[in-house]
Amino acid sequence: MSHAHGGDDHGDETDRPHETPAEQTTLSVPTMDCASCAQKVEGSVAALDGVSAIDPQPTTGTLTVAHDPGVSEADITDRVERAGYAVESGSETATLSVPSMDCASCADKVTKGLESVPGVTRIDANPTTGTVEVDHEEGTTLADLERAVEGAGYEVTDADDGDDERSGTWTSTRALATYVAGVATLVGLLLANPLTQATGPTIEGFPVGDIAYLAAVAVGGAAVFRNGYYSLRQRSLDIDLLMSVAILGALAVSVGFGERLYFEAAMLATLFSISELLERYAMDRARGSLAELMELAPDEATVIRDGGEVTVAADAVARGERVAVRPGEKIPRDGVVRDGTSAVNQAPVTGESVPVDKTSGDEVYAGTINEGGYLEIEVTSDAGEDTIATVLDLVEQAQRDTTDREQFVERFAGYYTPLVVGVAVLLALVPPLFLSGAWETYIVYGLTLLVLACPCAFVISTPVTVVSGITSAARNGVLVKGGRHLEAMGDVDAVAFDKTGTLTKGELTVTDIVPLGDNDEQDVLRCARGLERRSEHPIGEAIVARADAAGVTERDIEGFEALTGQGVTADLDGTTHYAGTPDLFSDLGFDLSHVHAATDGGQITRTTRNICAQTGCLDLLDDVIPRLQADGKTVVLVGTEAEVEGVVAVADEVRPDAARVVSTLREAGVHVAMLTGDNDRTARAVADEVGIDDVHASLMPDEKVTAVERLRDTHGTVAMVGDGVNDAPALATADVAVAMGAAGTDTALETADIALMADDLSRLPYLHRLSRTANGIIRQNIWTSLGVKALLAVGVPLSLVPIWAAVLAGDAGMTVGVTGNAMRLARLSPDE
Repeated sequence: MSHAHGGDDHGDETDRPHETPAEQTTLSVPTMDCASCAQKVEGSVAALDGVSAIDPQPTTGTLTVAHDPGVSEADITDRVERAGYAVESGSETATLSVPSMDCASCADKVTKGLESVPGVTRIDANPTTGTVEVDHEEGTTLADLERAVEGAGYEVTDADDGDDERSGTWTSTRALATYVAGVATLVGLLLANPLTQATGPTIEGFPVGDIAYLAAVAVGGAAVFRNGYYSLRQRSLDIDLLMSVAILGALAVSVGFGERLYFEAAMLATLFSISELLERYAMDRARGSLAELMELAPDEATVIRDGGEVTVAADAVARGERVAVRPGEKIPRDGVVRDGTSAVNQAPVTGESVPVDKTSGDEVYAGTINEGGYLEIEVTSDAGEDTIATVLDLVEQAQRDTTDREQFVERFAGYYTPLVVGVAVLLALVPPLFLSGAWETYIVYGLTLLVLACPCAFVISTPVTVVSGITSAARNGVLVKGGRHLEAMGDVDAVAFDKTGTLTKGELTVTDIVPLGDNDEQDVLRCARGLERRSEHPIGEAIVARADAAGVTERDIEGFEALTGQGVTADLDGTTHYAGTPDLFSDLGFDLSHVHAATDGGQITRTTRNICAQTGCLDLLDDVIPRLQADGKTVVLVGTEAEVEGVVAVADEVRPDAARVVSTLREAGVHVAMLTGDNDRTARAVADEVGIDDVHASLMPDEKVTAVERLRDTHGTVAMVGDGVNDAPALATADVAVAMGAAGTDTALETADIALMADDLSRLPYLHRLSRTANGIIRQNIWTSLGVKALLAVGVPLSLVPIWAAVLAGDAGMTVGVTGNAMRLARLSPDE
């Protein structure tokens, strides 16, 4: 057995002498948002003389550089910009909660309002979260920003009021006004029904029913006119301005042409207000999925200080302090168990359905739930830097990500609205002017098209689906770091697996023990344990672990010596023993083709399958050893100078669910390949067990990159699944990089596009199914929205679509429809 502990010889990372840096500069580089970006920035800055340390943090978009006094901030900024990344230095960031900003046109108005504020350098208005992130110079105050948002017609609230906003949609001022408008419209309909042409009672010749309609317009349309006014000020051709024009146009036709359209005006005001409430409720449903994630982390923690327990805010617990967690309580911060034993429900972070047993020395994560006994945990993370906080931050960032389909929709909407408005104007003017059409009729047609001109439903169709998909995945232990990655995973044509730690457990274990001569398994383990106890090699650790589990007794050991490349030797109870490769025992003079097998009551043991002509003899050299090696196992022989006592086989076990995962992906039409640096024999053994035909073994890191590129050329979009730390070049080359077991691992979270939080390969088919379903829902939402709008638009000049139906079906109905369709993603389960 080779015990050559050949660690990587990295050498010195720099020729500079080690010294304490005199200065440190931190820059904001928001577009540095992946490991590849960080590498480029680091490489460019490293070219500066006088730089002693570089720490790029893509998750926060910051770069910290330690340097000599002769290096200026301008020098560092220049190197970052040469790498292709913009630096935003000397600015502050403010996040405003604007819950009523629930569509793309709302975000556009808020953005335009903030652009007028001096000192604002970046604006990120996100209607799916109802927040606006603003970078600004030091002279710009929060009050300035709030005034700009309110000047655009939107209220800025306290971020903590999110729950109140969600629960108060149907009790808000807008809702109460809508109810009053609805009652007034109903009263008008009872008194002056336009279908029967009845006028009903009058006051000085003016129908009371029409007065009720006007009241509905005044009450229900107040918010519409207000928002339309702000849209007009900002020259934003959005739904608020279009609806304001439509309502006022209906009133103008009523007054100017004597055509009573008060009912239509009232219906527009009332139905549009209902539509706005439904849209806000639908968006709140989507936002609520993120709020559920935020509620995972507890607000308080029980800290052990000065021998007593003190209840404090979870954020007030310092790294290194101990917290007490009783049954049923949530673990407040990442940490290590120091006292107690319990089962911990890790589903909130990793998605594991079965609680995991935890005892002293085991790692635990914030937001997970203590199911059983008392635990005393030493906190290992700073406030805001634990696993659940990182996940929340990345999920929020992911929701800001724009997918290719979303970009298409936004570009399309930029042409769609002006085009339909233009057609509406032509429809209202051309027939009366040139075709002797009735003015009142065609103006109503034009106003109806104006109602259909706003693309709200299909603009929100993609973001609500992405939000639903990302948050659903996060609740099931899969962190998707952006809508484009969710979209790409659904389009994957091939998946490339790393072997070690991905398809296999990444930990060596003893798989076979073949006792020889008069020995049994306990004898072989006792000898092997004594020899390997002082070895630091992973194979030795696996043997010791198996022996400890079997409860074998200790042996006195003296004179331990590692035999480089062959194994180890030591005196056990005064007799020299060896553990090592078959070559070591051949060198000791053993005939490995003729070794006596152990017997059990005179019968050959079950492990012995093929024996030589002499009863009870094994051919280790040509049978047993090659057979074990063919299964990808490492063979260790144990014995003395006079006798081979047994054979121990060690292997990195294949994950129990690996074969099922591979089979599920192949059934879904995905090509599956294995990329590994391991030898071909071991790789083939694992591949045969899990059902992979396309095997690329003995690959160096650059060769893995080439293999990924070939898979892309042959099959199309490629996802690479690895541990998120090793194989970084291949992960970066793939269209989608998926990291295994990322919970508590900052590097994996930063490197991968998608992270499987638990060390659970079974989440991969769920992820693929979720992504495919999300892509299908997005397509359904986009094309259904466009189809409904198109059908309604065609029906307008044919007198098939009254103006109120355009609001009800084209705006309110489709908004609710696309949101409800997107919410279906939350029902997908990894257990299906």
